[in-house]
Amino acid sequence: MTKIALPVAAVFLVAFIVFSIINGAAHAGPWLIAFFISLSIGCRSYEALKGFSFTMLIFAAVSTALYYPQYFDSWGGVKLAGFFTPLLQIIMFGMGTEMGIKDFANVIKMPKAVLIGLAGHFTFMPLAGYTLASLFNFPPEIAAGVVLIGSMPCGMASNVMSYLANANLALSVTLTAIATLLSPFLTPLWMKVLGGQFITVDAGAMMWDIIKIVVLPIGAGLLFNRFFKGKVNWLDKIMPLISMFGIAFIIVIIVAAGRDNLIVIGPALIICALIHNTTGYLFGYWIGRLFKLGERDARTIAIEVGMQNGGLASGLAREMGKAATLGLAPAIFGPLMNITGSILASYWHKHKPVDEAVGEENAVGKVDRLAVDELTR
Repeated sequence: MTKIALPVAAVFLVAFIVFSIINGAAHAGPWLIAFFISLSIGCRSYEALKGFSFTMLIFAAVSTALYYPQYFDSWGGVKLAGFFTPLLQIIMFGMGTEMGIKDFANVIKMPKAVLIGLAGHFTFMPLAGYTLASLFNFPPEIAAGVVLIGSMPCGMASNVMSYLANANLALSVTLTAIATLLSPFLTPLWMKVLGGQFITVDAGAMMWDIIKIVVLPIGAGLLFNRFFKGKVNWLDKIMPLISMFGIAFIIVIIVAAGRDNLIVIGPALIICALIHNTTGYLFGYWIGRLFKLGERDARTIAIEVGMQNGGLASGLAREMGKAATLGLAPAIFGPLMNITGSILASYWHKHKPVDEAVGEENAVGKVDRLAVDELTR
């Protein structure tokens, strides 16, 4: 049944184009939203497209926020933006439940790859963000948002992409874990040094925000993993769904709040995001090869350097009271990173590493095959 969703999506796209020509794009919103929803359903029917399903759903949500922003400010007098922090804390708790001490101990087993990955992630990406923000001449708070997303740690999505790309999943999980724990120190530092060129940054307040949103929930998740993992099956199944809903919810609220800014500078932000993201992949891959790492490790570092935690960036923008401006770059960069990451992972999935034998046991580390499959559903 879901396979007919792709032809239906094509019909909705044609309807959107026709209605845009006849009545103007401002009145064709329902057709665009229906197109992305149908595309999301259709993608789930094909293994090669399955990884794009959630991203298409995000585009449907973003389209809804752009056309009907009035519905995403408050419900019943309750500001929806107030749910940002609790949702992020739940997502980070879920991330912690998928980690263990072994993920951190892997630093000892592969210190060279870990150091190269962390150095690339926390140097190239913030500097690239600052350079692009300056070149595009964005308004100060939008520019600071580009620096903010560039200064973020890796997210769980990078682990999924590494698995699909026949990369080193254990290294990917370790890099995500260590980068996340370093973020309370390195993210405020880069925002103070680089983002401070555009706006005033309180590094101490940002450090506490990251500890509150990231470190404490992940610590609680690690404890849960240690004592209760596998004993609360319903929680294991529901956490990926909560994470996906939480990210979609945050993006929708930010897009609705910053709609007017996004209409003006949206195309430039999309181009900026693609340049930032793809150069991150290229830098990560070739810096790995330059330092004589194997193909699998180089692929891993490419993905870890190129992909940032957009949800955390959006949450920090909200904590700073600038979700409608500072949060716009993360809202745009996040979905685009998932698209480019899926494309790159699909390409590498079809092209096995030439210098190493890769088999079924590629999926090692705490995030095993079943966990990754759950995340991609």
